[in-house]
Amino acid sequence: MKVDLFPFQRIAVDELRYNVANSLGAYQQTWVPQVVSFTAPTGSGKTIIMSALMERIFNGEAKYNDQPDAIFLWISDSPELNLQSKDKIDRQADKITLDQTVEISDSNFDQKELEDGHIYFLNTQKLGKGSNLTKHSDMRNYTIWETLNNTIINKSDRLYLIIDEAHRGMQGKDASKATSIMQKFIKGSENEIKPFPVIIGMSATVDRFNKLVGETNATIRKVIVTTDQVRSSGLLKDRIIVTYPEKRTIDRDMAVLQAAADAWKNKWDHWTQYCKEQHYAYVNPMLIVQVKNSTAPGNVSDTNLDDCLQLIEKRTGFKFKEGEVVHTFGQISTDLTVNGLKVKYVEPSRINDDKKIKVVFFKENLSTGWDAPRAETMVSFRRAVDATYIAQLLGRMIRTPLRMHVNVDDTLNDVKLFLPYFDKTTVQEVLDELHNSEGGNIPTDVYGEEMGESNFTTLSIHPAINRRPTIRSKVKEANNQLSFLDDSESEQENKKEQQKNNNTSGSPSILSPNITKEEKKQHPVTVNEPGIINKTESNDEIDKNKNIDRDSVIRAINSMGLLTYDVRSAKINNYLASLFKLAHLFTQYEIDQDAVDNVLKEIVKRIHDYISKIKSEGIYDELASKAEKFELSTQSFDVFGQKIKGSKNMGLYSTTQEDIDRQFRLAESKLGNEGVGITYGGKYNDVNNPDAYKIHVILYAFNDDCRKELFAYAETEFHRLNDRYRRYTVDKGEPFIKQYDRIVSDGDYVSKHNFRLPEMIDVVSDKTGKKYYDHLFVNDDGYARFALNNWERGVIEEEEKKPDFVCWLRNPPRKYWSLTIPYKLHGDEMSAYPDFLVIRRDIKSKLRYVVDILEPHNPSLDDNLGKAQGFAKYAQDNIQIGKVELIRQVKDSIKNKKFLRLNMTQSVVRDKVLHAATLEELNHIFDEYGTFED
Repeated sequence: MKVDLFPFQRIAVDELRYNVANSLGAYQQTWVPQVVSFTAPTGSGKTIIMSALMERIFNGEAKYNDQPDAIFLWISDSPELNLQSKDKIDRQADKITLDQTVEISDSNFDQKELEDGHIYFLNTQKLGKGSNLTKHSDMRNYTIWETLNNTIINKSDRLYLIIDEAHRGMQGKDASKATSIMQKFIKGSENEIKPFPVIIGMSATVDRFNKLVGETNATIRKVIVTTDQVRSSGLLKDRIIVTYPEKRTIDRDMAVLQAAADAWKNKWDHWTQYCKEQHYAYVNPMLIVQVKNSTAPGNVSDTNLDDCLQLIEKRTGFKFKEGEVVHTFGQISTDLTVNGLKVKYVEPSRINDDKKIKVVFFKENLSTGWDAPRAETMVSFRRAVDATYIAQLLGRMIRTPLRMHVNVDDTLNDVKLFLPYFDKTTVQEVLDELHNSEGGNIPTDVYGEEMGESNFTTLSIHPAINRRPTIRSKVKEANNQLSFLDDSESEQENKKEQQKNNNTSGSPSILSPNITKEEKKQHPVTVNEPGIINKTESNDEIDKNKNIDRDSVIRAINSMGLLTYDVRSAKINNYLASLFKLAHLFTQYEIDQDAVDNVLKEIVKRIHDYISKIKSEGIYDELASKAEKFELSTQSFDVFGQKIKGSKNMGLYSTTQEDIDRQFRLAESKLGNEGVGITYGGKYNDVNNPDAYKIHVILYAFNDDCRKELFAYAETEFHRLNDRYRRYTVDKGEPFIKQYDRIVSDGDYVSKHNFRLPEMIDVVSDKTGKKYYDHLFVNDDGYARFALNNWERGVIEEEEKKPDFVCWLRNPPRKYWSLTIPYKLHGDEMSAYPDFLVIRRDIKSKLRYVVDILEPHNPSLDDNLGKAQGFAKYAQDNIQIGKVELIRQVKDSIKNKKFLRLNMTQSVVRDKVLHAATLEELNHIFDEYGTFED
């Protein structure tokens, strides 16, 4: 595959390969149709997974021989879905050639059987009674049913049927018709077609495919990808945010389009900065505008396209050029003129790949057959009765543009939809329908919010109060519309205010400096006004806030080499695969330019030592002779990785050159498909016996003891490389970090990573919590709100009183940037997320700061001992840490309520905690070594 599969995708391919192999073998024994039910949430990459499966079947792998004559029939209810699937396979499956994928056309397709080694695409709309494919004619000798039936009869040992999506796109009679046609393939149809031997059904839910299968005697095997697996991959956006207008909003169309344009421009600016800093190709996010149909003859749409484009240009500052604004109006495939600009027609399937496109106008033809990861902002002028259609459209927009979660800037992990003609109730209908149409629990959080009432707050290390502010997010005009200054006007205002501030002494203004006197009158500062700092409470806090050099704090933390961990229930790679991936990465980024060569040299040496050993023992000739022979079985099921019970051997036969090459390819696969055999041949090739080096590699790869020793070496070398060079990975940038973290996580159940913080995060909005001006991440007004419980609040208050205190960070659970510490509970590895990181000044450190880890924890919980030992081990492995404290609230008769702290960085405490066997022993350690803050 041209793309690197995510861990859950690789697991799915492994399970599918196993079940498909067993299904084909079982069919040959029983002649009972076999069904593999493959269910995965929307956006999980089902087509990519199936492409990888077909590559493995065609080309073979370590456990299964190749099957180059395999035949696949891919059927769906939609020509658009088929075209999309075929395009994805052609683009992403590098081991499947373009001439192997064939779309069955009713105009020229006429074959007795499907040809070996091909993937055929067919949709149910071409199988109706009126279709040319189902009729004989002067130009057609075989109907499609005859072609398929002949293939089933004559080629059942290599024939696979793939049913795509179980007719998701159809409703009512169309869906019923599609079901009836697809069931012919599953159950057979008298005088027309026999049941297919092996069927793979792709669907978003188990129920959907079960309804399609109905009552059948077929054996069903299941492969299921869960929403949690997809959610953790970063393949999909974290959030879908659906915004609707306030009830009192006047001129809803333009007010909401204005808000959508603002949100899109904000996304554009953030993506531009991110891609520039991280050295990615620019994403160029799109604004998608769904307009109304036309009710008047000769009119393109009842939505005024001129007004829309004019407003978008005014709000964003863009002056669009030809090709940057397009339309996909299905009934009009010609170019339009909108607000004086030529707006071309573009087919939906071509939109996402054209990076020049910024704005798309459409009506109804984007709900199926396309994917648009760049479509991150959309406004729809459809009425509230169209909840089902809008929900289907949203399902096409949830993939991430870079196929990964963005760590540095959390604002880039969502998609926003604006609905001017919806309210709270009808938006909820969209959200409900989104789950229904996309298959239950989609792996993305979905929120509905009224304009001006955001569910999320963006916190940054660069609050506006500490930089040159702008007027944009503060002032509202008439009709509840946000007011932006043009860039030139804003720049002039900033310059004037900057000059004024340079000539003025005293405390800074409590308002954004570029807000005018007239605006101050319109928006007076009050104690209760959200987002505005109260003068009586703010001066000291603002001064404290400005004294925090958050940028240097982040740099220091990210340079400390603190560890965080990824805890998984399953390891994805074997260590040999992980070692090669890590070596390639270190070689590519010049961390260790000889890493790959060194691994190859070591494995080549092991092969040579093994061959020398068996030659000295006098058994080489016998083993080589066996490798040059093969056994012929009455039932040839070796292709499926195991022999069918009852098969009989017919004797030894000489191996052809093709057979040696096949075994050599299989040996290469067992050794990682990294060119080990070719490297060995380059050093030890015998010109008088050109196949000798292949036999050597085959003997080594198929020897269980040799592979066991090889994997032991790979495990040791993987950890050696990782531990040696981890500290050199800190400043390599996000593209490297993404690859590095995935490789390390795939190698171990519990994997070590460098702890790194982003510069911007999104948190759930909290209007009831206390304002904290000394949190590491704050909003544009310089504070963050948190509703801490009594324990947590009391601990932070104690920390704030210390003379070396700088700031603190709330460490939430299960965020991509959270500090994670592994611990054991009832024998299982678990993840702990300590509540707080506290940053203190450290004059002895080159980084100027030290980090403490604090965990206020209820002593009655059964995870106390496990977490204490996990924290103790963490303190042992991170000597650069300040303190690692488990904290309990206790009643002190003299000092009233206090917090008892057990510091795991003290060696005597750590040693006793690590050797404690019961919670009672931990309690005694608290009593003896716990301390109160002065």
